[in-house]
Amino acid sequence: MTGRSYSLHEIARLFGGEIEGDSGFEVRRVATLENAAPDSIAFLANARYLQQLKATRAGAVIVGQSSRGATRLPRIVCANPYAYFARVSALFNPTPAARPGVHPAAVVDASARVARDAEIGPCAVIERGANIGASCAIGAGCFIGEGVAIGSGSRLYANVTVYHGCEIGSGVVLHSGVVIGADGFGLAPDEGRWIKVPQVGRVRIGNDVEIGANTTVDRGAIDDTVIEDGVKLDNQIQIGHNVRIGAHTVIAGCTGIAGSARIGRHCRIGGAAGIAGHITIADGVDISGFTMVTKSINRPGAYTGGYVFEPHREWLRNAAQLRHLAELAQRVRALEKRGTKPQKRSKP
Repeated sequence: MTGRSYSLHEIARLFGGEIEGDSGFEVRRVATLENAAPDSIAFLANARYLQQLKATRAGAVIVGQSSRGATRLPRIVCANPYAYFARVSALFNPTPAARPGVHPAAVVDASARVARDAEIGPCAVIERGANIGASCAIGAGCFIGEGVAIGSGSRLYANVTVYHGCEIGSGVVLHSGVVIGADGFGLAPDEGRWIKVPQVGRVRIGNDVEIGANTTVDRGAIDDTVIEDGVKLDNQIQIGHNVRIGAHTVIAGCTGIAGSARIGRHCRIGGAAGIAGHITIADGVDISGFTMVTKSINRPGAYTGGYVFEPHREWLRNAAQLRHLAELAQRVRALEKRGTKPQKRSKP
């Protein structure tokens, strides 16, 4: 928390929106409708929560145009209450600035270039030829490999690993346990054995990217693995070698993306989805959670797969029928063929 308050007038001056009610109301914190205190500002983005709006103890709220008259509380009316609330929350809860300096327990190679205002935490290792940009924060126990470049204002939380040669843009956030640039899963079969294919590409990450805890991004086999500007990745995602993810795509946790897949811009991929290798997904595609994508998707839109849950005994019965689906389809085709043959006229 910033420790200071903002009036609705000050907030609207920063982020826009129309004020209804007392524009001088002082806000000290953000909160949910359910748990707000009288000095809080909350938001309503979905009409399902109108009852919570009526019962809230919040001192002010953020609402959309359709909910303008749903309360008498001081309010900011805007087009997208959730996004507006995100900006207000960031105002009250800013990311701490980097604290310039190299911790005595850090190991920084003499050939590495570290900006004067960058923060290097305890037990971090910066290898030769690495370049750490202005206002970066490198957390405790991070490993930055040889020749890595990290753009200005990026933040790596504790125990992030960036392998040699990788490039990270400006304003990037890598959460704890992220591994960038480990070898991709490249293996060639040879007479019952597997021969490792050297992974000589890199990982290139654009600006304003955020990658969640314990997510891994493999380096390319020959060409680079690329994550474009504005991509947001959740926790525990696997990105295979030579994958390219288009700008401003978001991917939820536990998704797996196999090598050489191409994902377009402004896509939304649900949790635990599986993307097969060497396929292309167009811009503007939404993929529901637990969906397995095995073929290219060439048109924007929403796509869903998977078998939804049901009581276990019913699931067993239906699963047994699914095993015979191909046989049933053959029988239906045979019946259709028989049904289309012309019938002989009976003799009078």
